[in-house]
Amino acid sequence: MESKPADKPQRFVVSHFNGDDDFKAGFRPNSLYRDLGIEEATNGLALAHVVRAAGPFPKDGVAGPHRHYVDFQFCYVLKGWQTMRVAGQDGIVTAREGTSWIQPPGIVHEVLSYSDDREILEIILPATYETVNATYDEPDQLTVPRRRNAEGIAR
Repeated sequence: MESKPADKPQRFVVSHFNGDDDFKAGFRPNSLYRDLGIEEATNGLALAHVVRAAGPFPKDGVAGPHRHYVDFQFCYVLKGWQTMRVAGQDGIVTAREGTSWIQPPGIVHEVLSYSDDREILEIILPATYETVNATYDEPDQLTVPRRRNAEGIAR
C-alpha cells in the first residue's frame, strides 16, 4: 500500500517526563496538562497530552454534557479511574487504569467523577477543535456538521 504524504511537514519529537512541573494549567481548571509536543511536531495535525486531576473532583462537577468537534479522539487511563456518561451507552461507564476508548466525533459525554490521582493520555485530531455544551436529547454524532477544509469541502 502506498502511503500518502502529510499535507504539512512533520518532525521527529521525543518527550521525556521531568517531573510534576511538566503539568500546566489548561483547558479545564480542574485538570493539569502535560503537552507531549505532538501539536507542534505535526503542525497541528494532532494533539497528545496527559490530563491529570488537579485535585479532588469538584462538588459541582466539571463541565456537564458536551461534545468536541474533532476527527478522532482516543483516551487511555494511565493512573486512577474516571466515571462518565456517554450518549448511546447504557448506564455509567467506569474507566480504570489500563482502560482505553475512542469518542466518535461529536458524541455527547460528560465526566461524572474521578480519582484524585487520575491521569489520562488523550490523542486528538486535529490539535485545535471546538467544544460546545450539549444535551443528551440532541442528535447523535452522525448528524453533527463536519468541519470544512480550506476549499469548503466537508470532512
